[in-house]
Amino acid sequence: MPDRYAVIGHPIAHSQSPRIHGLFAQATGQDLTYEAIDGGGQPGGFARALENFRAAGGRGMNVTLPFKLEALACADDANDTARLAGAANALRFEAGRIQACNFDGAGLVRDIMVNLSMPLAGADVLILGAGGAARGVILPIAQVGARRMLIANRTADKAWQLATEFAPHVATADNCCAIAGAGFDAVELAGAPFSIVINATSASLSGAAPAIPDRALAGARLAYDMVYGKGLTPFLRQAQNVGAQRIADGIGMLVEQAAEAFAWWRGIRPDTGPVIEQLAKPLV
Repeated sequence: MPDRYAVIGHPIAHSQSPRIHGLFAQATGQDLTYEAIDGGGQPGGFARALENFRAAGGRGMNVTLPFKLEALACADDANDTARLAGAANALRFEAGRIQACNFDGAGLVRDIMVNLSMPLAGADVLILGAGGAARGVILPIAQVGARRMLIANRTADKAWQLATEFAPHVATADNCCAIAGAGFDAVELAGAPFSIVINATSASLSGAAPAIPDRALAGARLAYDMVYGKGLTPFLRQAQNVGAQRIADGIGMLVEQAAEAFAWWRGIRPDTGPVIEQLAKPLV
């Protein structure tokens, strides 16, 4: 009987995860099924769906909005990235225990460094937004050697709080990344050159863009929008108009974080290139 895996969220009909993991299983010869589960919008819906899936023999789950915080709370064990992010996007069920990981940052880093051939070591990185999406990528970016990271947010205090929280974890003997926070309109934002700018806000989902000055994007080697499937978002259009050398959306991150979860579950990492090629949409 095939092993069972799933993605849980609400809503979930739009999820590309069943297609992605189906392609991974086909390419690697793994005997598994992968389904989408709607956790519903009612209190306790996630916990009930999780326990029902485990009781029916489920081996692991991907977790998407709005259940990433609950996923971490229900876990018996979690990796450092999930604990610092305060959220998990993958669960594994073994020996009666729930293990949690957050692979969003690993997926982003691999997409930037491998698929887009952009080095993060020594890079000056601007992260827009101070919510859950930003929290999940700060530590992985620091761990590959980013030199400096500025978290910018519409509410400056929230950006400073996040930078302060992560500072002890990104400025260690192994990592010497400097981290700070600022508001979108801060002088530091307009005056500092950034090699990589990452939009971790949800603005692109509503057809908007973070209110950042053009100079924050001008000359960047890469402008990256974590939202995917929206074409040339206002953020990417702004970056393109002011001379960013390259733009990308988050489809590669989506596929790469899925591959990390697949490898965690199955012990084999699938080739992501063909899947990204199938799912990618032109940025026009």
